[in-house]
Amino acid sequence: MSTRLPRFVVAAPSTGQGKTTVATGLMAALSRAGHQVSGHKVGPDYIDPGYHALASGRPGRNLDPHLVGEDRVTPLLLHGAAGADVAVVEGVMGLFDGRMGGAGFSSTAHVARLTRTPVVLVVDISRSSRTIGAVVHGLCTFDPRITVAGVILNKAGSPRQVAEVRSSIRIPVLGTIGRDDAFSAPSRHLGLVPAAERDEAAHALDRLAEHVTESVDLRALLELASSASDLDEEPWDPASEVRAPARTSDRTPDRAPGRADRPVIAMAGGRAFTFRYTETEELLRAAGCDVVAFDPLADTALPEGTSGLYLGGGFPEVHAAALTANAPLRDELRTAVAGGVPTVAECAGLLYLCTSVDESPMVGALPVTAAMSPRLTLRYPVATAAGDSLLGRTGEEVTGHEFHRTTTTPAAGAGPDPAPGGDAAWTIDGEATGFATTSVHASYLHTHWAGHPHLAQRFADAVHAYADAGTTLRDGRGATSSGTDLRDGRGATSSGTEQPAAEEGRSPVSTGAGPLPDPLRHHGDVEAAEGLLDLAVNVFPGPRPPWLDAALRDSLDDVGRYPSPTAAEAAVAAHHGREPDEVLATAGAAEAFTLLARLRPWRLPVVVHPQFTEPHAALEQAGHAVTEVQCRPEDGFVLDPAAVPEAADLVVVGNPTNPTGVLHPAEAVRRLRRPGRLVVVDEAFMDVVPGETGSLAGTGLPGVVVVRSLTKHWAVPGVRAGYLLAEPEVVAGLRREQVPWSVSTTAAAATVACTSDAAREEAARRAEALGAWRGVLEAGLAERRIHHVASAASYVLAQVGEGVHAALRDAGIAVRRADTFPGLDPSWVRIAVRPEPQVRHLLATLDGLDTARS
Repeated sequence: MSTRLPRFVVAAPSTGQGKTTVATGLMAALSRAGHQVSGHKVGPDYIDPGYHALASGRPGRNLDPHLVGEDRVTPLLLHGAAGADVAVVEGVMGLFDGRMGGAGFSSTAHVARLTRTPVVLVVDISRSSRTIGAVVHGLCTFDPRITVAGVILNKAGSPRQVAEVRSSIRIPVLGTIGRDDAFSAPSRHLGLVPAAERDEAAHALDRLAEHVTESVDLRALLELASSASDLDEEPWDPASEVRAPARTSDRTPDRAPGRADRPVIAMAGGRAFTFRYTETEELLRAAGCDVVAFDPLADTALPEGTSGLYLGGGFPEVHAAALTANAPLRDELRTAVAGGVPTVAECAGLLYLCTSVDESPMVGALPVTAAMSPRLTLRYPVATAAGDSLLGRTGEEVTGHEFHRTTTTPAAGAGPDPAPGGDAAWTIDGEATGFATTSVHASYLHTHWAGHPHLAQRFADAVHAYADAGTTLRDGRGATSSGTDLRDGRGATSSGTEQPAAEEGRSPVSTGAGPLPDPLRHHGDVEAAEGLLDLAVNVFPGPRPPWLDAALRDSLDDVGRYPSPTAAEAAVAAHHGREPDEVLATAGAAEAFTLLARLRPWRLPVVVHPQFTEPHAALEQAGHAVTEVQCRPEDGFVLDPAAVPEAADLVVVGNPTNPTGVLHPAEAVRRLRRPGRLVVVDEAFMDVVPGETGSLAGTGLPGVVVVRSLTKHWAVPGVRAGYLLAEPEVVAGLRREQVPWSVSTTAAAATVACTSDAAREEAARRAEALGAWRGVLEAGLAERRIHHVASAASYVLAQVGEGVHAALRDAGIAVRRADTFPGLDPSWVRIAVRPEPQVRHLLATLDGLDTARS
């Protein structure tokens, strides 16, 4: 079956002839004359289709044999022009200019030949007269496979010049447009300014349409368009290129967005993100997803129910200040990416995910910085997938284009451990570029998914899998594509169905609440076995900041020398406003508690419970009999200083306390001080408290020792870095007990980095994110009438009932059993705060357990 489609191509001898202005003006003039006009652009360009859409009221489309293959060009033309009276195709560069070395491949002439479309030339005659005739004649005869059917003279001068030019041309002259700078679109370092950034664009188009109507014979132009032959190809159909899950295939188009069966993909838009192909959205919708636009300049939150992120191209470097100012959205995006939300980022999207662009803070989801470069990168490559990732499979080839003046440092993911930056996304011309994991794909390369629909399919599959997290999510960092389960924090996936731990060669962990050989030594990391959603460990779930990773890597250059804690202790002192002799760097908080236990022959050491058990264990190991003082559940686990015996010469208390999350007022802790008594305050989770309200770290109170750890907030449990703050004589005594060189070079470097100004800012952002996640968890528990303790930390103590800890493990969720904390029974569990998708999964599982019990 053939299709009748009036159409013409607008071409030129070279760039700069006014092709875009005339093509857009023709679309606007024909639209205002009552015709349905479909606008198309030869090549990969995003900007011109934006003007086409503004002029025609329909989406602008691209026709590019390099990006989509020769056989898809005409079907895409027919698809985009469905229901139109006429299709206008704007060319690229000169009529016969295509991919370098490709003999005109992907040129305007190539597309005109593939679509059998007559060509209308736009020629700038401002600097020539009769020579224009020779140029037109050459273009008409250079390739007999195309038909140059008419010409429009642009930037015309005097009537005499126009007459001279007309007399030299042997094909129909369809119009003459005079010089008028008001009709030219402004330029930028990459080309034209997008239509979405020109507030006056619509008004300018009205003037342009009026001018073109007066200057061009539109009737003759339409007759020329009608001379185009019928097309035998079938229109491109996104539904034939991808598949939707069976559960969505029979749904009606008016279903509510964000339903579990039609997960939401948040697609960046607005003035900073204008570059994306219309067919991308059509493919994702055909694959069973709902695409919802959001504006990173204006929206402070992602669309409700976001299960995927698509960050296309644009000019984030131009809007850097405004993007930086929208901190709430940047924080939410960083959290979403860290939480495993499938994310595709092309060019501008890559820059937005970086830590900074020209020193303006961006999202920080990738440990990468970006900066403007004097060199324009412009290429039309074939790219090879560098490894298995969200979009690619090792060795697969795709076609694409790059067009940017920025560079990233590093240029590509590297290293055996893909977290957090991932492996390289592509190899282009022998060089690795971009960043990719099983949940993130970010690079400079633009691809047209109509030419590579498997990319859209894989992304949509990953989004569906993430949205179905109630059955597939297995840890605190997200789900993977194709319905497989994420097995570790680096995005590695299993090769098949889930197997019991014992069958995979791992030591199974007890799933019950029975007795343990040493309850005081039981920690949450023991419970977070592979294959379980980890809500047991309190380590921050997002990636480490790039400045911390850099410090850790750089420290390896110094491991040939014995370590020194001097620089770390000076940095801590400056951070808290203390003197260096009031600081002792330690191998984590555990070493600090061991040193304190050995400092003196304590007569009556007291540990305020429930709290972190390591101080209690360290005291017993040093031969001390520990007296417990219990904070009572009926009092909300609030500290009562009067409950501590007067004779106690050592008192250990947490603030905020692990596992209750209770933040004791600083005054209540001060009231524990007595002559001859040492009060040890474990502030391992004080970073989570906005403004560190209640902290005694900066006070320098006599008789008070403050212990800090970098493990939790900075996600470096393997580094073992911490410190304590106390009076100089106490620090000196503890240092004498310390094993030489116990603080490694890497731990010292981490301490310096985590007490910097950048760390202070990042700590505040993390505290804010944790507070938001905690609010979701506490609200969910309250809705289910599950008793819990109001927390100021990165965990919540909840009384879920006996047997629920084991039942949750059987359902694939690890929470920290709390009966190993003195003062708590098996009805309590400690739940680590995680991003909302994991929290919702936990709450849904609790609902299921409740239903099963009832």
